Amino acid sequence: MKILITGGLGYIGSHVTVLLIQNGYEVVCIDNLVNTSLSVLDGITSITNKKPYFEDIDVCDTKKLKELFNKHSDISGVIHFAAFKAVGESVNDPLKYYENNIGGLIKILKYTVDKSIPFIFSSSCTVYGEADELPITEEAPLKKANSPYGNTKKIGESIVEDCCAAFKDFNAILLRYFNPIGAHESSKIGESPQGIPQNIIPFLTQAVAGKQSHLKVFGSNYNTSDGTCIRDYIHIMDLAQAHIDSLNYLIEAKNSNSCEVYNVGTGNGVSVLELIKAFEKATGEKVPYELSEPRSGDTVAAYADPKKINKKIGWVAKHTLEEALQSAWNWEVSLNSDT
Repeated sequence: MKILITGGLGYIGSHVTVLLIQNGYEVVCIDNLVNTSLSVLDGITSITNKKPYFEDIDVCDTKKLKELFNKHSDISGVIHFAAFKAVGESVNDPLKYYENNIGGLIKILKYTVDKSIPFIFSSSCTVYGEADELPITEEAPLKKANSPYGNTKKIGESIVEDCCAAFKDFNAILLRYFNPIGAHESSKIGESPQGIPQNIIPFLTQAVAGKQSHLKVFGSNYNTSDGTCIRDYIHIMDLAQAHIDSLNYLIEAKNSNSCEVYNVGTGNGVSVLELIKAFEKATGEKVPYELSEPRSGDTVAAYADPKKINKKIGWVAKHTLEEALQSAWNWEVSLNSDT
């Protein structure tokens, strides 16, 4: 079967591409290379010994998308990652996020709904906002988003749900995942954002490696065990596997509803300071950090109740926090050895 991955050279997309190839799928990968590079394609090829079909395409480019679907009329599934994802940047430049994240989703959906292609949407726990109860279940009410990024995911989910309701043969899964970290065990692909990292782990590893002076811990007086934000950190390979399992679930028509929603997380809440300590324990490296003012758009605490995906799709997170952090550090070390 042939699977289209948008944003396929991005952090999550590249790891999903690897697993798809290793599971016997043919992969068509598109990416506009705004927040990644072609070197990721080499990493994927090195791991799998197979080069996926790749085109430099922006999902907002209607002409190129049409040409792609004409060329690959036998696509059996779509996993949609292509979106900007930095909370802070979205607060400062909301129109960039709405134009790209919503516009790109609409354009890709025009082809998938017409052909009734199973669709996996990359959503986020940000749709819950500041949840009333922890851990967060899929039944938790969706709050007003704390950032334009979170709002694009919330709006995106509604668009997919509306398409499932309007097109009777169109089926989709919304995966609300929590905080992916780590890298492939080979250290040939990992999280490598362009410019200053917006996510905590690449910033942390760069601080340890001396590329950044220190890690800023945004907020230290929250109502948590140690005053810092709490998140559910999930190994990137566990998250990638959730996409494969969800795709197979849809293709095999095991879904009972045309649009189903699943949390993807470990169920464990970890504070920023606990994360730093776990990294130091796993790697033996010291993290230079300082406590800073809270950051606009941040949620205080969020961690998943993953029972639904455990039971219905059969996916379970298998990697430990320490394994994820060690793999992230190994990836950082490999980047430094290449320069």
